[in-house]
Amino acid sequence: MNQARHPTLLLVDDDPLISDTLSFVLGKDFDVVAAESRAQVKSILTQRDEPPQLALVDLGLPPQPHRPDEGFALIADLLGLSPSMKIVVLSGQSDEANARHARALGAIDFVAKPCEPDRLKSLLFNALMIQDAEKSADRAPATPKDPGIVGESAAMDKLRQQIRQYAGSPFPVLIEGESGSGKEKVAASLHQLSPRAAKPYLALNCAAISPTLVEPTLFGYAKGAFTGANNARAGYFEEAETGTLFLDEIGELPLELQAKLLRVLENGEYQRVGETQPRFSNARVVAATNRDLRSEIKAGRFRADLYHRLSVFTINVPPLREMGEDKIKLLEHFRDFYAREARVEPFQFDARAQRLWEDYHFPGNVRELRNITIRLTTKYAGLPVSAEQLEAELDTDLAFPQEIPLPGDARSLIDTARKQLQTLANFNLDATLRQWEKAYVEAALNMTHGNLSQAAKILGINRTTLYSRMQTYGSD
Repeated sequence: MNQARHPTLLLVDDDPLISDTLSFVLGKDFDVVAAESRAQVKSILTQRDEPPQLALVDLGLPPQPHRPDEGFALIADLLGLSPSMKIVVLSGQSDEANARHARALGAIDFVAKPCEPDRLKSLLFNALMIQDAEKSADRAPATPKDPGIVGESAAMDKLRQQIRQYAGSPFPVLIEGESGSGKEKVAASLHQLSPRAAKPYLALNCAAISPTLVEPTLFGYAKGAFTGANNARAGYFEEAETGTLFLDEIGELPLELQAKLLRVLENGEYQRVGETQPRFSNARVVAATNRDLRSEIKAGRFRADLYHRLSVFTINVPPLREMGEDKIKLLEHFRDFYAREARVEPFQFDARAQRLWEDYHFPGNVRELRNITIRLTTKYAGLPVSAEQLEAELDTDLAFPQEIPLPGDARSLIDTARKQLQTLANFNLDATLRQWEKAYVEAALNMTHGNLSQAAKILGINRTTLYSRMQTYGSD
């Protein structure tokens, strides 16, 4: 087979022996792109026209190779860049909690080191088969009668109604909802039901690309505009023509670029980086966010005028935990689809497993539900699934509180502080505050499976501040 036609596999491991061995073994069937850290992955991906189809990711990555935080964050990064990417975690940190977190975040499977190469190949080829089936299903056109949104709850009926209502408009739409809730599906349905359906549909995740690359990606650049710009290149606004441009995680757009996006929304005008002459776009902008942009405006991180331009129409995608019996409808939909694609009989839940499924909070929303269904189809095709077997696939250790409680009222805090000052001989206020801060950061990262954007939102700080503080913890 021609090497250039091999599916692309991103291999991320900081152990050179493992990386070299797997690159050699898997290189016969895959175009392997190797990296040893999350930062290196970002650098590599910015130089590629298309994201890899597959990723094989170690959890314990620099700067903290004995902790899974960077690996969890990388999974979120990769799925933000390409929601269709299939990620297999290969890790020496093989405790069950890490496996559950990785799966809830969006990895399709978790494999403990060491692993036989043939098993890895089988998992990766199976992932490709699943990916191809999903792409074929996604290409099925949405219709006004069936916008492609599964569920019979009142929330899903409202969602379908809004999609039908807003699809034909030329004005922007802002889609709000948690990661994994299906915002990308809503955006695609808006395009497919619009008069622009035959025109291009382009998507950019603002959180999954370096801030310095957002402007040239959106607006294009002239030859010589910056180091590496060897040729002029069109941006997404130009390539979208009169189609739809979907900007995911719009809350991560740098402030200086928000003004330039506002200008495009107001009069269609923009400039390539390194050019002075204006260009014009007639693309429709659909944006999505998992942040509360109203809070971001109050914090000075998002422009109020841009928010009002983007939110001419607003669609809120509910989290799966609020969708009641739609959890079962989605289960049946994905179970039957993947069983049919794999040409096997679907699995069935026993009564206790069914109750466990209905009570589970699904922190990873629809994406997590889909991946659980894939694994159950692979393991238990045509068989009954018990509550114990199902629980092994769920992240049941992760709570999802509506808010983080304070550690007590003012009086109890003062009493605690007094006791520490009286009993600790070498008390250090900076060190103590740092411990508290680090604990809250780790709690937020645990709750969000390492998703920096969601963790920053919970903590009430911006994403770059959170990342900066995590870097300092790593140097302790």
